[in-house]
Amino acid sequence: MNEEMFAGYRRVELTDEQLDITFSIFVMYPTSIPEKVDNIGPYQLNISSDAKPQEGMFNLVLISHGTGGSPLVYRTIASHLARKGFVVGMIEHPFNNINDNTFEGTVDNLTMRPKHISMAIDWFFNNENFTKILKPDSVSVIGHSMGGYTALAATGGVPTSFPYESSDGKVHLINVTPDYRIKSLILLAPASVWFKDKGALQDINIPILMYVGEKDQITPYFHADIILNGIPESTTIQHTIVQNAGHFSFLSPFPKEMTNSSFLPSQDPPGFNREQFHHDLNEEISEFLFENL
Repeated sequence: MNEEMFAGYRRVELTDEQLDITFSIFVMYPTSIPEKVDNIGPYQLNISSDAKPQEGMFNLVLISHGTGGSPLVYRTIASHLARKGFVVGMIEHPFNNINDNTFEGTVDNLTMRPKHISMAIDWFFNNENFTKILKPDSVSVIGHSMGGYTALAATGGVPTSFPYESSDGKVHLINVTPDYRIKSLILLAPASVWFKDKGALQDINIPILMYVGEKDQITPYFHADIILNGIPESTTIQHTIVQNAGHFSFLSPFPKEMTNSSFLPSQDPPGFNREQFHHDLNEEISEFLFENL
């Protein structure tokens, strides 16, 4: 495929009839229509809004944000992948995002997050604009922080809640239906404590690329240990400790006007170069996906 690929963009709404809500997916995808600068939320992006998807066969990648987060904080990863030939859906998890975080710390959140991954996959493979350009049953999920939990739960992990997460003050086994269309995972500073019980991750056997920040104080290294010790075929995990990185170092670099000490997601440990790191990270992610999808 020699034609240059640009990053197309559109925002779609899905309906969860069980919750009686709609939630957004921010979609980036390959297009042959050149990009222009566009304002999306608080960001200026080089994209081709509502452009026709390029003809071809592409893999689907979903991105799951952290608790109380936003899809657009992974915009540079998504646009890079779109230009490399991936269809990317950034899910805004209902009631666990920057605009409404009422599900944080609840069994409902643990249950609904992976369900919405599968709902998003269903939508892409049933949408007339995308089903004809998607390779079947070949999906990857990128999860940061609570998005790491989401990716593991959607892929066959068996999570258990903590007492404080339910009104009855008891632990609960979270009922999640594994989605076997997911063929690989990319975990960025993943939150994994819900899988600490023996055997919770034993059914996961797909390639995983995992990054943890050396100076991450929100999901410190024991979260990675739970994954490394819990997945039987640990040889399927490519594991990197990013020197001097913090928890938020995996978010796309913020514009200068948003970068200040009072906005923690914009901050890194002293001396960490987020711009350079993301340049390298984007290349490593796309290389992993080409090899494992």
